[in-house]
Amino acid sequence: MKAYDNTILVVDDNPAILTAVKICLADAFGRILTLSTPESVLATLQSEHVDAILLDMNFSMGVNSGQEGIIWLSAIHRKHPDTPVVLMTAYADVKLAVKGLKNGAVDFVTKPWDNDELIRALKDAIDKTKEVPRLDEVERMHVKKVVDKCHGNISKAAELLGITRQTLYKKYRP
Repeated sequence: MKAYDNTILVVDDNPAILTAVKICLADAFGRILTLSTPESVLATLQSEHVDAILLDMNFSMGVNSGQEGIIWLSAIHRKHPDTPVVLMTAYADVKLAVKGLKNGAVDFVTKPWDNDELIRALKDAIDKTKEVPRLDEVERMHVKKVVDKCHGNISKAAELLGITRQTLYKKYRP
């Protein structure tokens, strides 16, 4: 079994890039899906479970502003906000990377890429979606459930939780 049994969707208009990325990622991930145009990204996300997307930023000949990638990143996040997107481009600059990250990308990779760095970026993107909630958040949610179960009766909820009413008030923020 592979270290990560996840599905990666790679979107790039260059067939050679798609082949190279597929070979690079084959031993690290369970499935690699490829698309040569971004127009079918949303349909693919509707029909396939995808753990992360590697999205090129330029699809039109002679255009290297990265704006197409930003537009598709926004479209993906509107419909699938929990699917992490790693942006990729051969025309990298700091402003473009920052713009991508501000628009919701989890990372930015430049072509030509380092294989280990590309794999790490995708694994990190997937891991971020599986983060463990903070202990104080788990505690707050548990306290809220108990208060709801007690129909708002704070004294009864505090008794069930084994804490004082004052402690419950500090922990409970509706």
